[in-house]
Amino acid sequence: MKRTLFIVLSISLLTATNFAAAGDNSSSTSGNISGNASGNTSGNASGSDTTRFAPFAGVTVAVLRTEYATNPVGIDVGRPRLSWELRVADGAAERGIRQSAYEIRVATDVGGLADGTGLVWRSGKVSSDQSTHVEYDGPPLASARRYHWRVRVWDQDGRASAWSTPAFWEMGLLNDSDWTASWIMPAAEEDSTKPPPASMMRSAIDLAGPVVSARLYATSLGLNEIWLNGNRVGDRVMTPGWTSYDHRLQYDTYDVSDLLQDGPNVLGAIVGEGWYRGRLGWEDQKDIYGDHFGLLVQLVVRYADGRTETFGTNESWRAATGPILMSSIYDGEIYDARLEHDGWSEAGFDDSTWQPVRVFEHPTSRLVAPAGPPVRRIEELTPVEIFVTPTGDTVLDMGQNMVGWVRLRVEGPRGTTVRLRHAEVLDADGNFYTQNLRAAQAALTYTLRGGGVETYEPRFTFMGFRYVAVDGFPGELTPEAVTGIVVHSDMPQTGSFETSNEMLNQLQQNIVWGQKGNFLDVPTDTPARDERLGWTGDAQAFAPTAAFNFDVAAFFTKWLADVEADQKPNGSVPWVVPDVLGTRGLAAGGGAAGWADVATIGPWAMYMAYGDKRILEQQYNSMKRWVDFVRETAGEDLIWSETFTFGDWLSYNTTAADYPGATTDKDLIATAFFAHSTDLLARSARVLGKDEDAEQYEALFDRIKGAFVNEYVTDTGR
Repeated sequence: MKRTLFIVLSISLLTATNFAAAGDNSSSTSGNISGNASGNTSGNASGSDTTRFAPFAGVTVAVLRTEYATNPVGIDVGRPRLSWELRVADGAAERGIRQSAYEIRVATDVGGLADGTGLVWRSGKVSSDQSTHVEYDGPPLASARRYHWRVRVWDQDGRASAWSTPAFWEMGLLNDSDWTASWIMPAAEEDSTKPPPASMMRSAIDLAGPVVSARLYATSLGLNEIWLNGNRVGDRVMTPGWTSYDHRLQYDTYDVSDLLQDGPNVLGAIVGEGWYRGRLGWEDQKDIYGDHFGLLVQLVVRYADGRTETFGTNESWRAATGPILMSSIYDGEIYDARLEHDGWSEAGFDDSTWQPVRVFEHPTSRLVAPAGPPVRRIEELTPVEIFVTPTGDTVLDMGQNMVGWVRLRVEGPRGTTVRLRHAEVLDADGNFYTQNLRAAQAALTYTLRGGGVETYEPRFTFMGFRYVAVDGFPGELTPEAVTGIVVHSDMPQTGSFETSNEMLNQLQQNIVWGQKGNFLDVPTDTPARDERLGWTGDAQAFAPTAAFNFDVAAFFTKWLADVEADQKPNGSVPWVVPDVLGTRGLAAGGGAAGWADVATIGPWAMYMAYGDKRILEQQYNSMKRWVDFVRETAGEDLIWSETFTFGDWLSYNTTAADYPGATTDKDLIATAFFAHSTDLLARSARVLGKDEDAEQYEALFDRIKGAFVNEYVTDTGR
């Protein structure tokens, strides 16, 4: 899969350059994307709607989105950006309709939108063709408050559309003081000589009346799965995702209004090691961010009589271990169904044998709402073949190199153990091949409880694979017994590429599947072996193509914030983000040309694809610090040659003893990237109106160009 990720470079030049806003506004306007959303407001936001007009039926406003999402719940952006698309009505004779103006209205209830009273904000009629990234410009937004909005537009002839169907966004918890729950961890001691089992924690709560709405806010040190009254909460997996945990920890917001019941209710959670404390990176690193589990859950209930009550993790919760004996990003999962606690997340369960929990301190100031899309089960694959290898392994072929896991359906005697091993390829003799996984076990072990058909999926791991070797399966193995669950960040596919050449079409499909496999909350290098890290060089090379294939604006918004969070004090950028190598002294300096340049290339690629000025604003300090670091290390001659760089990575045919891969001089590559990043920083400064910075870095870019030509180009242009 790593090779697939790098093969996109040739096609990215063909496809990604001119597809601005493909993921956010593919059918609306193409004019000035930086129009002032608040340049013509109507003053009193609470005034009634006295405007009467006959709407033009030839165009409608649809696909309303807030911060790249449809009706998001739990965001923490103080000035959310609103986007929409224009749709020509079916059967309309007119073509070439263009937006000339818009009006947005925001209220805390749908009724306020309908009659125009009690509005929080009204933009007034704004003369602009902007239909993406229009900033909310009303009063400060309140924690946990839902805001409804709608928009209408005027076409080039001044004809107004009807109001759009209302959409909404809901704020998360914006202040540290909003968190009243306590961090808890199991009080029982762990055996430090082996990977810990997943922890299960629960608590009963009593409601004080009929409930009209409820929100659950949850995060963990480790990966979590939240349960309420016997139901799994939400459809997100691998939560709360992977961030630079020392600086940023995401929390998830769930609408659980329909999961509460009259009488006793039970909140529960399962927590596994995940990226936080599991084996990660090289040299058997573990406990990189911490050496214990942690859980923070807060349930806010709004009763029919207007009262609000908050429940949360505290010292009254109980903890136990259960059927997940081991869960690891690299090694997979060991699950013994005989150890399941039936009904553990339901009322009436006896938890008297469970252990107490311990309250501990962990800063809530690090908590952030997710900016990127959640990781979900996206699709399912059925094996296309079952065969026996020459060495005797029974193997299923999923027909596609995929990332995720398998769902096992099995029936057999109690205590029967089934083991599933995962591989991307077979060797030349057709045997199961796992040497490329290095130290990653990439295996699932399931022990049956007996008594009927059992269904199993792992929770806190993922594998990159096409082939599954099955050992110990009771009875006849059929394709119905194993289903491939494709897992990745939930990015809508926005671009496609097809020609009359089937080989080229297959190449594009390989690229698409490579992106699915390597975009699991962070842009990884490979989802199979004992690495799966956010290599910055891979991300910067692939970013334009990624934006052609899928809507990745929110995905990169999230990850680039971690690039800045893990950036070194001197401006250097790590090889991988989140930086699990530098935390243990491996690659502590970072700063490799073409890798660290993601600090400038990433934000600019998102701006070019989506017209997103805010990501330039958010990342500008990081961009500038990186270029200033290179300028300092390059010295007066501006030839960047002193800092370590990977050079011409994965190239062919070299006899160099120091690194068998680089055929182009490393200083030439580094200086070229120095020039490129300086140019992108200058361009970004111009976009943001930072003219003094723009002039400074434009002049630096010209000097680097001169130094490059002087050093590497002959008088005849060779």
